[in-house]
Amino acid sequence: MITKGELLKYFREKVIHPVNFDDIVYQLNLSAKEKRPLKRLLKELSKSGEIIITRKGRFAPSQEMNLVTGFFESHKECYGFVIMDKPGERDIFIPSWATMGAMNNDRVVCRVENWQKREGCIIRILERVHKKIPGRFEKSRTGFYVKPKDKSFPFDIIIPRGKEDGAKDGDFVIAEIIEYPSIRKPPTAKIVKILEKIEDPKSEIEAIIDEFNLPRKFSQKVSEEAKNIINYHEKSLKNRVAKRKDLTSLKTITIDGEQAKDFDDAISIKIEKHGYTLFVHIADVGFYVGWDTAIDLEARQRGTSVYFPDRVIPMLPKELSEDICSLKPGIPRHVFTVEMDFDRDGNRINTKFYPATIISDERLTYTIVKKILVDNDVTLRKRYFNILQELETMAELSGLLRNKRLERGSLDFDLPEPEVILDLKGNLEAIIIAERNLAHIIIEEFMISANEAVAEYLERIGVPSIYRVHEEPDQTKLDQLIRFCKSILNIKTPIKSLNYSNLLKTIKGKKEEEIITYMLLRSLKLARYSTINVGHFGLASKCYTHFTSPIRRYPDLAVHRVLREFLYKGHTSERRLKELETKLEEIAHHSSYMERIAEKAEREVVDAMRVWFMKDKVGEEFDARIVNITPYGLKLRLKDFFVEGFLHVSFMTDDFYIFNEKSMELFGKHKKKRYRMGQELKVRIDKVDIEEREIIFDVCN
Repeated sequence: MITKGELLKYFREKVIHPVNFDDIVYQLNLSAKEKRPLKRLLKELSKSGEIIITRKGRFAPSQEMNLVTGFFESHKECYGFVIMDKPGERDIFIPSWATMGAMNNDRVVCRVENWQKREGCIIRILERVHKKIPGRFEKSRTGFYVKPKDKSFPFDIIIPRGKEDGAKDGDFVIAEIIEYPSIRKPPTAKIVKILEKIEDPKSEIEAIIDEFNLPRKFSQKVSEEAKNIINYHEKSLKNRVAKRKDLTSLKTITIDGEQAKDFDDAISIKIEKHGYTLFVHIADVGFYVGWDTAIDLEARQRGTSVYFPDRVIPMLPKELSEDICSLKPGIPRHVFTVEMDFDRDGNRINTKFYPATIISDERLTYTIVKKILVDNDVTLRKRYFNILQELETMAELSGLLRNKRLERGSLDFDLPEPEVILDLKGNLEAIIIAERNLAHIIIEEFMISANEAVAEYLERIGVPSIYRVHEEPDQTKLDQLIRFCKSILNIKTPIKSLNYSNLLKTIKGKKEEEIITYMLLRSLKLARYSTINVGHFGLASKCYTHFTSPIRRYPDLAVHRVLREFLYKGHTSERRLKELETKLEEIAHHSSYMERIAEKAEREVVDAMRVWFMKDKVGEEFDARIVNITPYGLKLRLKDFFVEGFLHVSFMTDDFYIFNEKSMELFGKHKKKRYRMGQELKVRIDKVDIEEREIIFDVCN
């Protein structure tokens, strides 16, 4: 029986021109019994975009017909880009007339019309990701429609009469697509939910959960399965510890945020003759959750946990994420341990992987560790004297690892992140810059080391896996950015000798550092998951994966299972390898998409909290700093709070301002006044728009 992998290999290596079904049967010497499975496999490959079916019903490999697959990224001006599935390839520009009605994040097949210009047209939509769309219900002379809240949707959605479900003009609703858009007509939908009026920050978060169609609870089947796992866990502690390495006597700690409940990583360290031995213990979720169980399928669909200021939408039921898989102090827990030996210079010289049982000695927070190691807090150093030496050794090793990573060209983006502070009653209290200290660096460096070790091992033994990849940016984007930086910073270094890493070093400590770092970030491609390893540009890593957070990220859980399977089996059948490769490809695509959804939802909540925080401050004046410039005005961040808003050029009435894209500035045509990135000015809160989640500034004086 022919496998999917064998059929794909045939198309890639043997087929130059389109072939018909009988040609394939003859050339592969297939029997009559194999014709039906062949039809099924051809249908699967066509659906995934790896082969194409011509109008005459012939089959051909996509690459031979200048066809590529990827995700469509749409813009409100109706054009877009195809972000190709194959890592390392530049995006393909799609003009507005060539989108074929594709919507943002749809998976598509694109025909490349001009490789040099990287321009093409969409010829097929493989997967529609949007089923429900939030927006405002509006009535016109011709009928009803919904204006999507997401500005990347270039069209309104038609609501046929009888499908409005009682919605009134101006209501915020959820519309479910009935018919997707085509070249000639917009999408049509029916109203499935009328959202409640937003009256406070809590109801705002509820609305965002609806907007992004995030799950609120687990099914009964999943909940029952979780309860059964708890019973299994109790038995496993008694009966299966012998099959695990007993590390319960090893001093072990967790370091997390104050509010964290899902502790999926713990660390231990020893000083040895060769240097250091570091143990990174990761919750062994795969021990409890097998492939294709009810919990697994639900976790795969969710892809990731989503974190809001007042709650978490977990990937796994709380019985697992906050109980038996969470590495709480003083309780035996099953883990997958990565044991790494480092020499005195921080070079990794040996690695071992094995299941183990640990008992965490202390549940530390980033703040406590910082007070112990940086502030030398006498009281805390006395309280945690039993692990003080280990903490100091961890700080020492993490410093070596960090320096080596930066030396090899890893990017050090030390950017401020907003943190929403709630009082004891859950009310909005403040929005501040989240602290990043030595404790964060310790955990970050140790997790990076473990992730690299796992990725390198799986690549070395040549088995299918999921990698965390980050492609190199386009050289043209880098050159444009460097020219801009040279113009405002008076850098004399030749352009060719500058790269992202030493550009970050050049701007370190300058007042423009934060602004230019944001611009650097915007010029980079997004990191994503792929079964093809092309390295991680941002970390300057040749081989990287995600292994250290299986409670909250599904790819990590998948990598755990792959590691366990091949660590003990050694080898497996070709059929199993192909089956696993296909499954992991689907997981990589879906997880990348769900990660973007989660990040967008989290950003929306922070933006909404900013607006609610500022709603009673209209008319007040604040010091602000320019963080972005567009032809339409200035984006500014307040100094007192981590709050951003927009100053439209129409408010800048003292002159006619023109946007200079090369120098990223607005300058006055008559008075020659200039507004540049990083510049400080005083602004007044002119308007706070709760519905649009926008803050509008006006210039003082």
